Amino acid sequence: MLLITANPLFNHSLQVGVVFGYLIGLFRYSASTTSIEFVYLFFSILYLEYEFGFKHYAMASVFERIRSNTNFIGTGLLFVLAFVLIAYMIPRERKFTYEFQDGRPWREENLTAPFNFAILKTDAEYKAEKELALQEVKPFYNFNANAFSVQLKAYKESFSKEWMEYSVKTFNVSAQDYLKSDKFQKHRDLQRYFDAFLFSLLEKINYQGIVEVRDQQQDTLINQEIVLLRGNIAEIKHLNEFFTLKSAYQHLSSEMEQELRKNQSKLLVKYRDFLANFSIETYLTPNIFYDQQASDRERETVLNGISMKKGMIQHGELIVEKGEIINPEIYQILYSLKVAYSDNQRNVNTLLVLVGKLIFVLFSLALIYVFLYNFRRELLRDVLKTTFILFMVVLMVFIASTTARLDKISFYVIPFAILPIILRTFFDERVAVFVHVLTTVVLGLIAPNGYEFVVLNIIAGIVAIFSLTNLYHRSRFFISALLVGMTYVSTYLGIHLIHEGGLTNLKMDYFGYFGLNSIFILISFLLIYIFEKVFGFLSDTSLIELSDTNQPLLRKLAEIAPGTFQHSMQVASLSEEAAYKLGGSPLLVRTGALYHDIGKMYDPIFFIENQASGINPHDNLEFEESARVIIDHVQKGVALAKKNGLPEQIIDFIRTHHGNSTVQYFYRSYIKRYPEKEVDVRNFSYPGPKPFTKEQTILMMADSVEAASRSLKEYSWESISKLVEDIINAQLKEGQFDEAPVTFKEIATVKALFKNRLKNIYHARISYPAREESA
Repeated sequence: MLLITANPLFNHSLQVGVVFGYLIGLFRYSASTTSIEFVYLFFSILYLEYEFGFKHYAMASVFERIRSNTNFIGTGLLFVLAFVLIAYMIPRERKFTYEFQDGRPWREENLTAPFNFAILKTDAEYKAEKELALQEVKPFYNFNANAFSVQLKAYKESFSKEWMEYSVKTFNVSAQDYLKSDKFQKHRDLQRYFDAFLFSLLEKINYQGIVEVRDQQQDTLINQEIVLLRGNIAEIKHLNEFFTLKSAYQHLSSEMEQELRKNQSKLLVKYRDFLANFSIETYLTPNIFYDQQASDRERETVLNGISMKKGMIQHGELIVEKGEIINPEIYQILYSLKVAYSDNQRNVNTLLVLVGKLIFVLFSLALIYVFLYNFRRELLRDVLKTTFILFMVVLMVFIASTTARLDKISFYVIPFAILPIILRTFFDERVAVFVHVLTTVVLGLIAPNGYEFVVLNIIAGIVAIFSLTNLYHRSRFFISALLVGMTYVSTYLGIHLIHEGGLTNLKMDYFGYFGLNSIFILISFLLIYIFEKVFGFLSDTSLIELSDTNQPLLRKLAEIAPGTFQHSMQVASLSEEAAYKLGGSPLLVRTGALYHDIGKMYDPIFFIENQASGINPHDNLEFEESARVIIDHVQKGVALAKKNGLPEQIIDFIRTHHGNSTVQYFYRSYIKRYPEKEVDVRNFSYPGPKPFTKEQTILMMADSVEAASRSLKEYSWESISKLVEDIINAQLKEGQFDEAPVTFKEIATVKALFKNRLKNIYHARISYPAREESA
């Protein structure tokens, strides 16, 4: 009880416990329960409420810790999401782990079949079998019985009419006389005879069939078997059994000539011209048509019936012995086994295969997180940057898995080296190398030739990173793409020579793949611009453009505030050199330095570097008002930068280049003039924030040192050294560098650098004795 009452939660627990105990006690009393049970129940509830209260406050502490680590938790969830996406995309099948090539010896132990599998036909065998099968496929034709009936009816009407018209004209009689007079009975009999004769010829041709010829120049039909469909009846026919329009007309002409020679009727002489000029061919029409759909269906059925297999390998059967040369037959068996590994899931637990791959992926992502947490924690604090890094990793996995599923594009065509190139562009070499290596290892789980793929891409990626160390010239992009291609070629040759001991069996198509890869890498540099705009990053290319002094904003600064412009140029030079020494971004700090004082364009005459006339407007202002004018150049510079669309990273240099320091000259002048007044230091202080990157810290030091160096009366090594030490030590004492990732060693390096550079700028030298005048 003493332990309980000593706890600050006791009062609260006691109150609740009494209420619960009283209510339950009443209930138990009404049920004739003893008071001992009531007391036991009371203290039990009291204890439980105490436990709840303690846990409640413990949970509050947990929530507080969660709130203070929101960024790390958010990025942790991003890693979980990346893991889920990769888990969804990564192939579930187990991977064939052996590497083999035709004509090379088998370097593994004796290989026996782990399960029954079929031997696949080679592409050449399968193609030849398809061609042979297609040659045996009979084309389908349809017989259209209705196509000729219309023509026969038209013939009956036309022949009778034209015969009668010819007779009337030839014998100079009326149609009525010709039709009814006995004188023309023999004429009418001859008409009926030839009408029936020609009609029977047309019917025979119709029944035999006229094929629609697709090639109008074709005179005869080849002796090819076809399937003729007459309604629901299919007949095997030879194509040359049928007429074409041309052969049908020739047949009609031949039969007509024979009949005219055979017929001895004297009256026929009168009608020879009519029969010779009658256009019997106009009543011929095709009635057998090629059926494209039915023929295609038949071809498809035949092709689907062709098996890709040509034999079986039984479980436990020896496939290849160690050291045996892989001939085409063994190669095809090994290839069949490789395919069967992805198709055959009966003898393996695919879930365990997937779990194994996911463990590998999880470990790789965890290593990336640990690396960023220990060495690039500022990236983990920035959700957008972490999102971009993981997006690039997931994108590479997506491209690899898609390529693997399509199985029509070589992995060596895909420009995976774009990953380290883009990461190097927006971050630094260590991040690019580390993420690239781990991502490539994950991709090795998907690529068909894992070992070779991983080695080639890790080396090519590292070369790409090192080739982008200096982006002052856009030609570096072309050089980088060329070096990546050369690295692929040389590394592949090295691996091949190690395995083969010569240039035999060298896959020449790989060199074409590497060339395409280089071209795609060059094209992929366009992604840098896209990602820069989408994610709000800042590439070296953009920094080069922004640091061009012909930029409109910088030209305006040079015209309105020439002294400030020269000061910015000097600060840019000092900062750039310091960034080289400390391993920062020289381009970034140089660009930030050029724009850090653009706010002075609003009131340039109030800043000493622009007071060429010797008039100082501060002489007519109070110290607080003068301080406000000086301080306002920061906020005005930020507003001007936003108006002109400068990147946020450059605007941060404007915000932080004075930190939250005070305007010492006016602050001390105020105290000196009004010693009796209480001074509000906030009226003489910049709004901040303090520098929070290495580059911003360098700019703050360079800006203060360069500006102060202009007021030195004597430019000697001692005066310059004292100036640099006093200014930077004062900033250090004020805590201006507390939020920046810089060390005392780096600060000392910057001091030494600034001393040497200022000495060279102002040409500090020893004093020579005066020369005596000659008498």
